[in-house]
Amino acid sequence: MKNWNVRKAIVAREDMAEEHRLSQTLSWPHLIALGVGAIVGTGILTLTGVGAAKAGPAVILSFAIAGLICAFAALAYAEMATMYPAAGSAYTYSYVVYGELVAWIVGWSLILEYSLVVSAVAVGWSGYAAGFLASLGAALPTELIQGPELGGIVNLPAIFIIAAVAGLLIYGTRESANVNAILVVVKLLALALFVVVALPFFDIGNFQPFMPYGFPRSGPSGSEVGVMAAAAIIFFAFYGFDAIATAAEETKDPDRDLGIGIVGSMILCVLIYMAVAGAAIGALVYTRFADSPEPLALILREIGQPWAASLLGAAAVIALPTVILAFFYGQSRIFFTMARDGLLPTSLARVSSRGTPVRITIFTAVIVAIIAGIFPLADIAALANAGTLTAFIAVAACMLAMRRREPDAPRKFTTPLPWVVGIVAILGCAYLFWSLPIKTQQYFLVWNVIGLFVYWLFGSRHAERARDARAA
Repeated sequence: MKNWNVRKAIVAREDMAEEHRLSQTLSWPHLIALGVGAIVGTGILTLTGVGAAKAGPAVILSFAIAGLICAFAALAYAEMATMYPAAGSAYTYSYVVYGELVAWIVGWSLILEYSLVVSAVAVGWSGYAAGFLASLGAALPTELIQGPELGGIVNLPAIFIIAAVAGLLIYGTRESANVNAILVVVKLLALALFVVVALPFFDIGNFQPFMPYGFPRSGPSGSEVGVMAAAAIIFFAFYGFDAIATAAEETKDPDRDLGIGIVGSMILCVLIYMAVAGAAIGALVYTRFADSPEPLALILREIGQPWAASLLGAAAVIALPTVILAFFYGQSRIFFTMARDGLLPTSLARVSSRGTPVRITIFTAVIVAIIAGIFPLADIAALANAGTLTAFIAVAACMLAMRRREPDAPRKFTTPLPWVVGIVAILGCAYLFWSLPIKTQQYFLVWNVIGLFVYWLFGSRHAERARDARAA
């Protein structure tokens, strides 16, 4: 523990060992597609029903609140990413600004975030895939599309899609990004189709009562419902932009492209979410699609448009893996950077001849496949949010610390009103964390206690050896 406050020095690419260098193959269109692919998908395609069950029609307000807090966090990310264009995202920034122990806690939280996001999206994709197959008359046995907690044996489609995405990432980063960009276009066209078909059925009466469970997380019965409870869950839908920050080392022109990718993808996605959520609530009373794993397709079927539901289901099956790809990519880079720093086994921090971290990708695939095959969507999403909120708070705090410590340092992207943006991001994320279910907060605490134990047993000493090896 003697190294808990040691800060990381950013190593230039040319000074890294060859086996630790990631290939620079991405440009800003790839980054925007990565961000949109990560952000637009899970929340609007699978968590709309979960959020509506907690907030009613006011789920639209939940989307707006979560999006605003994420927008402020995204500005902080953009500034830090262009100051330190290195892989690792919030973990790297925390290491540079606050030291090894804080970096470990943030990195450990990011492991939780990315692993569970990939798992949750795989579960959501499985719901759409099962619905689509059923519409074609080829339904899978229930026990093979649900985990044990839902009465099944294993969620086989979720495991399949994780394996497929892992194979694509192992094949190559640029190739994965190109496939991702094509699938993002398919997904946006499908959402546009939903809005066009649903709007003629818009009924303002579906918004009454607008806020049946109130604003705070605890409703009249003491259950964890309300606008903020929903926002704390569907916050999951907005935070894909941090996957862009993990791509810093693989970006051709990080000074220009990172800011464009992070901020541009957030603005675009907030507009998309508001349009789709409004059309969904207006077309069908929320109680009829609350907690559905495929709410938009269900809405289309309920309003008598099965053809559109089939098209949307097909598009979701085809395009929802963009979310899995983006977060899987980010997770592998977080693992890779921590291993390169010695906080995880350094043998995992090796790249193939194609410049991709194969060992880390396979390791990540095994972990997330087990989670996706067993656990239900709502529990996964809530726990993933806890890790993300911790990372967002850390990045906003890093931005403010650097504003005070090095006010004249060159910044390729400058956050407007940094103290307002940073403080609102920190307080907003803290409030969303408080709004998470109590058991989620408890699980997160247990996770971090385990993490500190791992750091004490392994991480600190091995990180010191890695630093000594680089210095030699």
